[in-house]
Amino acid sequence: MSPLVPDVKVRTCLWFDGNGEEAAQFYVSLLPDSAITGLHRADPDAPALIIDFTLAGAPYQILNGGPYYRLTPAVSISVQTDDQAETDRLWSALTAQGGVESRCGWLSDRFGLSWQIVPRALTEMLMDPDREAAARVHAAMTEMVKFDLPVLQKAFRGA
Repeated sequence: MSPLVPDVKVRTCLWFDGNGEEAAQFYVSLLPDSAITGLHRADPDAPALIIDFTLAGAPYQILNGGPYYRLTPAVSISVQTDDQAETDRLWSALTAQGGVESRCGWLSDRFGLSWQIVPRALTEMLMDPDREAAARVHAAMTEMVKFDLPVLQKAFRGA
């Protein structure tokens, strides 16, 4: 097995309608420790039928299966960001060229795949033993589209 192909038993498979290789190339450009690890073609002149890739080390697979199924928000990729700059960068890239913003850190990219872009500090604040501070953060986050970490931190402090 190639050193680029993780030896994993389980990977998430996403169904696309012919543009899976383009999507995978875009996705691996977003996060460090990401790469396309395999392109499997039924015909050498045809688009890849299966694309294996990793996102931040997590294994994924795209099946260019045709128009029979569509992606749905019931499945999303959740990314924990380290700071507001990373949140903003990913949000901008994923909503560009037809992506759609939703609420509470959710969006759908131009390919129709749903994502959650969540500052790591938000999760920490929500799990904090100070339940009143956590409740203030929860109230603030439910009013947001893209998470604004400085505003969430201010809510946590009760300011």
